[in-house]
Amino acid sequence: MKQSIHIPNTEILPDIPEPLLKWYRAQARSLPWRDEPTPYRVWLSEIMLQQTRVAAVMPYFERFLSALPDVPSLADCDEETLMKLWQGLGYYNRARNLQKAARIIMEEHKGSIPSSFEELLALPGIGRYTAAAISSIAYGGNHPAVDGNVLRVVTRLLLCSEDILKDATKRAIEEKLQAIYPEGEGGDMNQALMELGATICLPNGEPHCGACPLRRLCLAHAENCMTDYPHKQKKKSRRRERMTILHMERNHLIAIRKRPKAGLLAGLWELPHLSGHKTEEEVRRWCQRRGYPLRSISPLPPARHIFSHVEWDMVGWRLDLASSVMEESTAYGPDSLKEEFQWHSIETIAAEYSIPAAFQYYLYPIGNNKI
Repeated sequence: MKQSIHIPNTEILPDIPEPLLKWYRAQARSLPWRDEPTPYRVWLSEIMLQQTRVAAVMPYFERFLSALPDVPSLADCDEETLMKLWQGLGYYNRARNLQKAARIIMEEHKGSIPSSFEELLALPGIGRYTAAAISSIAYGGNHPAVDGNVLRVVTRLLLCSEDILKDATKRAIEEKLQAIYPEGEGGDMNQALMELGATICLPNGEPHCGACPLRRLCLAHAENCMTDYPHKQKKKSRRRERMTILHMERNHLIAIRKRPKAGLLAGLWELPHLSGHKTEEEVRRWCQRRGYPLRSISPLPPARHIFSHVEWDMVGWRLDLASSVMEESTAYGPDSLKEEFQWHSIETIAAEYSIPAAFQYYLYPIGNNKI
């Protein structure tokens, strides 16, 4: 059954483009993907910017482009290199979908990123917003790109109380904006609305209405209720998990292992860990049961890491293992250190292995340092 969505006060919308575009062309930030909006650069930036701030993305964008400057190089990249380049951005499936899409582009589009909204939408990892952004910014299309910034701006302008987390609300706002986009101005209109939401019509605290080019049109500003919008259903609370992270070291080499191919942080490298918060005695017994020759054990600072649906509440222990643990050639079965872990220097790990941020708190013995 189709949801009934009401977008009120749409008579305001036709008056938006002129002041908005004038403001954007005078005030837009200089960004590497904006200054040189090739299809590949726009696509890469839009994927990186999902769930990530612009300031955080900038160095990753430049590093990624330097290593993988085009679709063919992305399609041919090995997984370890790809994950290492993405390390620090989180949501690693974004990188995997980038590569899946690159391979499809090579096979089905002769290496050229498609220009149409519909063809882009068919690629892995590309939703309606991203397809609209690429088609408009890189190719001059006119499809509205509706993200959180745009939803916030529009719902405040129109005093729209619909739940912005509903797809039906996003689609309804897309349709209303589509009707007022000047022909050939889709790229600038989309970027202008995004820019307004990112720099002026802010999500937390008071927006900078005095600097807004649309304040004379904005109904929320007129009624001084800007922070009452947008409306969205309250998210479910995150599940909390307690974990004990083990920094296991032998002769200045650190134990790491690869995570399973499915699930959270799939296919990345991790430090050994146990469920729950383990005491020193419990960790000692764990080592003893597995035949790990422990020379010393010391606590590491607690840490917390937040994912979208789960929160890790972590404690850590540094385990200094006797050097002989890796020198016996045949004494270890399936659960052995020799077979379960790889051992590398911190320099090698930093250069070659993709370690999620949640484990980087414990890569160094003093804790809370990241590579």
